[in-house]
Amino acid sequence: MTVKIIKPDTTIYEGPATLIQLPGSNGLFEILENHAPIISSLSAGKIRLQAEEEEKVIEIKAGVVKGQKNEILILVQ
Repeated sequence: MTVKIIKPDTTIYEGPATLIQLPGSNGLFEILENHAPIISSLSAGKIRLQAEEEEKVIEIKAGVVKGQKNEILILVQ
């Protein structure tokens, strides 16, 4: 799936991912390939992104995620 993580002033990450773990308002949740369409708010915490053999961890204060058809857009502060 394709992931784009954007802050108001810059793009943090744009590329493929096999798994994304997000700090949702009601707790952690994961998005895998072919996930059902989703829109959710995010709270302070860490985004964990698995891409091939590499793992990225991004600290956020808050945000929102929108995903459909293997395209995930995450807007964060």
